Amino acid sequence: MPTSSTMNFTNPYASARSAVMGRNVVSTSQPLAAQAGLRMLLAGGNAVDAAIATAMALTVVEPTGCGLGSDGFAMVWDGKELHGLNASGRSPAAWSADRFAGHSAMPDKGWDAITVPGAVSAWSALSRRFGRLPFAALAAPAIDYARNGFPVSPVIAHLWAMGGVRLGDQPGFAECFLPGGRAPSAGELFRSEAHASTLEAIADSHGEAFYRGALARRMAAHARENGGVLTEDDLASHSADWCGTLAQPFAGSVVHELPPNGQGIATLMALGMMEALGIGNQPVDHVDTVHLSIEAMKLALADLHQYNADIDAMKVSPAALLDPAYLAERARLIDRNRAGDPGHGTPKPGGTVYIAAADASGMMVSFIQSNYMGFGSGIVVPGTGISMQNRGHGFSLAQGHANQVGPSKRPSHTIIPAFAMHADGTPQMAFGVMGGPMQSQGHLQMALRVLHYGQNPQAAADAPRWRVTGGLQVAVEPGFDAGVVSELAARGHDVTVERGNGVFAFGGAQLVLKRGDAYIAGSDPRKDGQAVAF
Repeated sequence: MPTSSTMNFTNPYASARSAVMGRNVVSTSQPLAAQAGLRMLLAGGNAVDAAIATAMALTVVEPTGCGLGSDGFAMVWDGKELHGLNASGRSPAAWSADRFAGHSAMPDKGWDAITVPGAVSAWSALSRRFGRLPFAALAAPAIDYARNGFPVSPVIAHLWAMGGVRLGDQPGFAECFLPGGRAPSAGELFRSEAHASTLEAIADSHGEAFYRGALARRMAAHARENGGVLTEDDLASHSADWCGTLAQPFAGSVVHELPPNGQGIATLMALGMMEALGIGNQPVDHVDTVHLSIEAMKLALADLHQYNADIDAMKVSPAALLDPAYLAERARLIDRNRAGDPGHGTPKPGGTVYIAAADASGMMVSFIQSNYMGFGSGIVVPGTGISMQNRGHGFSLAQGHANQVGPSKRPSHTIIPAFAMHADGTPQMAFGVMGGPMQSQGHLQMALRVLHYGQNPQAAADAPRWRVTGGLQVAVEPGFDAGVVSELAARGHDVTVERGNGVFAFGGAQLVLKRGDAYIAGSDPRKDGQAVAF
């Protein structure tokens, strides 16, 4: 089978897209945002500047996936070293298990779903450490889109309408996102002067106004007025943390994910099991390859749900979960001919948007930010355009669980950036797949296709995907070969072909692969986005 040393530029899947190539590149889920990043590169900025400008613009042009109240995570290859940044927020200090007594699950709407938003701190931290252009310059495209308007793109318009139905009664939502009492249609111009003004305050203060200034006061006041307990002290005490990465050898490369509280460790665990199984003897879309990938992912997700949490609260270390002997032990549970329904193991103690950007100097960035479920909590702070995530829903209510809700604690998180390195320590690929619990599963499928089978990034993004949904249940996209679907069912998988659901259920991939002195990029056709380069 092919390896990462070869690259196949044919595309066997139904797509009108070709891989995009250049020495400077941005790939994301909305074209106007991609162009915002490209403008920074053309102005002499680097890949970090491009990623930040793209991220800021996405809060305007793709509010269905992120906002000024999002969380964020990043990986940066600076030319010499790979850095990891965790800018997810912590719960309010006043949260306790007792506050949520009587709930069957953590709330997913309103102020009791909101943790401190961290995306703005990610932009600031990345710019201070690696940026080349002035921070204020990075916000210019986003401010222009917000103040002067932009035409809403088709997929986002559809998601916007769905969000309006679900969240239109939440404080501040209709005022901001339902002008005239409805969601904007595809092609209709949308403006938000409040969003523009808030971006200007963030840009002028390098984010300080958001955490310790006028914007922080307005967020805290709105929380008090609506039964929330997020305070100015909660916001002021937030920090974005440089956290390094976790790594797993795979297919002659090394895949990197951020340490918990993110779910990236599940990708690494599944890849380690796949290596132990010797996956790759059959073509990438063969039933044997798909079956083993699904089974490894199930085992990894079982462990993720049991152990993943704020890293300071975890009872099992990431190193123990990634121990090669433990992963080999888990892999031995996989029956090559029969679907399993595994529980967690016992290791030894020990609405999202994604951006990939790279520049001619060799800097590469993998960045993700999200409000979680579409528009998140539905809360929008009046007069600011700040739509708040609902990351608190990621906590557990199970007594004694490492991820049990508590004060000043990060919840288990779905959004994850990914990065691949060559075995010699040189950079290979920045990639990600937005989409809630699909993300770790999507990372596995992208790594398998590009690193092991040599598919080009666009083909890997276009390929039909599968998704583990619990127990023996697996969802697949309609593009899956009907024969493979039948063979999976014969092995005991409970397979559902989900139609018309791609962008919602199977995620949106963006990939930038380094090849010599240039890059090869792909952007998921399930979204409105594009890869742009020069």
